Amino acid sequence: MSLAGSRSRPDAPVRGRPRSEAAERAILEGVMKLLEEGVPLAELSIERIARTAGVGKATIYRRWSGKEELFIEVVRAAEPPEPELPGTSMRDDLLALLENLRQRGLASRSSVLLHNVHVQMKSNPRIWSAYHENVIEPRRRLVLDVLRRGQQSGELRADIDVDLANDLFVGPILVRSVMRPEADLCEDLAEQIVDSVLAGLRPVSSTAS
Repeated sequence: MSLAGSRSRPDAPVRGRPRSEAAERAILEGVMKLLEEGVPLAELSIERIARTAGVGKATIYRRWSGKEELFIEVVRAAEPPEPELPGTSMRDDLLALLENLRQRGLASRSSVLLHNVHVQMKSNPRIWSAYHENVIEPRRRLVLDVLRRGQQSGELRADIDVDLANDLFVGPILVRSVMRPEADLCEDLAEQIVDSVLAGLRPVSSTAS
C-alpha cells in the first residue's frame, strides 16, 4: 500500500529542530511495514515503530501525541485524498464527495491490509473514536455544508433536514461498501445516487400542475 496522500492537518509550531518530511515519511512507512508483516494494531508500540523507522521516540512524539493519532494519519495517507469541490452547484459538489466515498470503498476492497486495519480500528474504542472525530466527522460536516448551501441557493428544499439528507446521499455507498461487499460499486454510482435522491428533494416549482 502506498502512502500517496499528504497530511491534511496543519502543523503546530514546534520548538527545537524543524520538522523533517523524510522522518515523517519513514515513520508512516514504518507503521505500514509492521502492519504488512501482520503485527496487530494492539501490539504496535511507539518504541517498536521508532526502531522500524530508524528514528527516536521523541521524533514521533514531536509530530503525534500518541499511537492513536499516528494510526489515523497512516490510514488517512493510504486512502484516496480528499476531493476538491468544484463549487459550481450543489449537485456537482455532491458528485465529487460521493465519488470520493466510492473510491474509498474500492480501496478498502482492493487492499486486504487497509480492510483489516479498518476492522481492527473498529475493535479498539479509543482508536475508532479518534478516527471518527478526526476523519469521519469532518467529512460528514463537509456534506452538510454543501447541503446547506444548496438550500440557500434554492437547489434543495428548505424544509429538508440536512442530517437526514446526508444519510440519503451517503447511505447507499456505505451499505455497499460495508454491509454488502459483493455489491457493485460501478463508475456511475455517485451520479445515480445524487440524481435519484435530488429528484425527490428539489424544490417543487410553484407553476407545476
